[in-house]
Amino acid sequence: MTKINCLDIECAVADYFSPRVNLIVPNVSWGLIFYEVDLLVVTPSGYCYEVEIKTSRGDLKADLLKRHGHRSKKMRRLYFAIPEYMQKDIEFIPARAGILMVSAPDGLNLKCKCIREPENNNDAQKLSDKDRFQVARLGTMRIWTLKNIVRKLNWETSNHKK
Repeated sequence: MTKINCLDIECAVADYFSPRVNLIVPNVSWGLIFYEVDLLVVTPSGYCYEVEIKTSRGDLKADLLKRHGHRSKKMRRLYFAIPEYMQKDIEFIPARAGILMVSAPDGLNLKCKCIREPENNNDAQKLSDKDRFQVARLGTMRIWTLKNIVRKLNWETSNHKK
């Protein structure tokens, strides 16, 4: 069985929610909510989904101790995304949370499927235009940071070949 890491899960979940449809940004905290969200999905209608990514049983258990309990008036839905091999640890995921299961059947290609739908937080507030802009700005900052890393790696690789 292929070991699945946090980056694998982020990519699989982003594909599941489709960046062609939704705004999807990793590691959001400052200015929007009072705790960090592993993956934030903003729908076209302005509602937010939180995806908490876990890669070990210990990580899941530690999450139960967080004071915020993944409760925010800005979050319409809560999901936990876990590797397929953690299916036995579902008991540590709150009952109100949806569960996204990630697998890598051939070792490279990732699959994400929802095995439990989340409860809706009907009191959730839509993001304001200002908040949506902040989320989009954070996402583009991440893109340009990564592009610069790739550019530098390409430069180093091409200069070491000579």
